[in-house]
Amino acid sequence: MKAIVATGYGSPDVLRLKEVDKPTPDAHELLVRVHTTTVVAGDSRIRSSTYTRFGLLMRLGLGIRRPRKTIPGNEFSGVVEAVGSDVTRFRVGDHVFGVLWGIAFAGANAEYVCVPDDGMVVIRPTGISHQQAAALPVGALCALHFLRRSGIHGGQRILIHGASGSVGTYAVQLARHFGAHVTAVCGPDSVELVQSLGAERVLDYTKVDYSIAGRRAGP
Repeated sequence: MKAIVATGYGSPDVLRLKEVDKPTPDAHELLVRVHTTTVVAGDSRIRSSTYTRFGLLMRLGLGIRRPRKTIPGNEFSGVVEAVGSDVTRFRVGDHVFGVLWGIAFAGANAEYVCVPDDGMVVIRPTGISHQQAAALPVGALCALHFLRRSGIHGGQRILIHGASGSVGTYAVQLARHFGAHVTAVCGPDSVELVQSLGAERVLDYTKVDYSIAGRRAGP
């Protein structure tokens, strides 16, 4: 199968499209033929090995001179091609999407990937495309986690900084879903996008000091 392989740490030039062995699912795994996968900021930081902190510790975990796991990618959407002998939740032909949680290089940037049947993988709803599904897991789950940790509730006023990013775009929509009044912060090119997601007030950080203006969140 074809896969994106990192030959070392550095710029995107270290990435190569190569032929590698197709994985074989074990008893509790499903083999997914990947239709769409993602490249996120975390992938870039791991590949370039540019960490603001804990650089040495990260290298000890990921590989000193080059990554031990060479195929990047965590999010995926595709079709089940084969299932292990003990898999009961999924069948061949199911359209699925999900995320392979790991520090980095989980292997989704490839034509095929093996996924644990009890992992974060579900049937893809017919109302969303492969592209939409693949871009959903990390941003949406992170946003939901932190909103719940904050005690999000109806009528609450909330400030969301970085509202046009992966986590931020989902945070705006989820906060509105929970009935909160959302003030969002983003750059000038993203104001209309963030407004379309439901933010009641959008602050362009190039024009407004959001640390002052955002103290009174909401409309």
